[in-house]
Amino acid sequence: MYHNNSIRILAGNSHPELAQAVAERLNVPLVPVTVKKFSNGEINVKISESVRDEDVFIIQSGCNDVNDNFMELLILISACKTASARRITAVIPCFPYARMDKKDKSRAPITAKLVANMLVVAGCDHVITMDLHASQIQGFFDIPVDNLWSEPLMLGYVKRQIAGWAEDGIIVSPDAGGAKRATAMADKLGVEFAIIHRKRNGKSLSAPEHMEILVGDVKDKVAILVDDMIDTGNTLSLAVKTLHERGARSIHALISHGLLSETNMALIDELPIDQLVVTNTIPQTQHEALCKKLVTIDVSPTIAESIRRTHNGESISLLFGEWAETSGVEVL
Repeated sequence: MYHNNSIRILAGNSHPELAQAVAERLNVPLVPVTVKKFSNGEINVKISESVRDEDVFIIQSGCNDVNDNFMELLILISACKTASARRITAVIPCFPYARMDKKDKSRAPITAKLVANMLVVAGCDHVITMDLHASQIQGFFDIPVDNLWSEPLMLGYVKRQIAGWAEDGIIVSPDAGGAKRATAMADKLGVEFAIIHRKRNGKSLSAPEHMEILVGDVKDKVAILVDDMIDTGNTLSLAVKTLHERGARSIHALISHGLLSETNMALIDELPIDQLVVTNTIPQTQHEALCKKLVTIDVSPTIAESIRRTHNGESISLLFGEWAETSGVEVL
């Protein structure tokens, strides 16, 4: 029997494997939820158990059919709100529309702000996410937002799985926007860092692109490329080829969110790269079958611990430090 204000975990259709893994770690069964569509595409949700006066966590990632999955999340939040849940936390491992975080040209929308507004209006009380594309998105909300980091997991992976990192390692950012991430990892590992600049071979938007290393020397180094997201794979391909041409001894890519929606996975295997390491904030089963170099790190321990600490009113700052790194990195 459940007692009032116990943890109740719900999941939509975006990433049921991750939701199940989190529930198992917390030793809490998933609340039975049916999410289906009517013939005209409208989403119908049915929650089969009471959530009245409970602490509800809804796990739904912004992946695959992003709009459908986000609408599922909003409807689940609304359903729990009207069912008198005490607190509703949206656990969104990969935040949708995170790349639209600013007005970078005339008449451009700030869609990440719209997403924030919709979550609050639906009835969300708290958001847990991971590796936001831009940290300022937390300021779009008037409710608490915990942005977890995959960096401790990545640091643990480097120390355990990448040979030669301590003597010859160098952390590489594929663009200036990721310089802060790269320098932070380099400082914690005690190694050098490099920054690559992407430019076109001409003024036309259709002109071919290439990359130049602005900072750092990668010759005979163990190059560790870090970024928060991979979608088309174009940036990765250009960066890997540039590092290879500049004489890097080995190349490893560590990327938080492996969207890989337009990436030709067969081409990743052909690149001069040792491993492409991503987390399972996005389902990777289909991609792993197509690419031998793809490695997936499990983030369910970090998410489960954040849920447990949130429920018990404990600080989650421990998750930003050595906890994830020392608790062990699980490769799926």
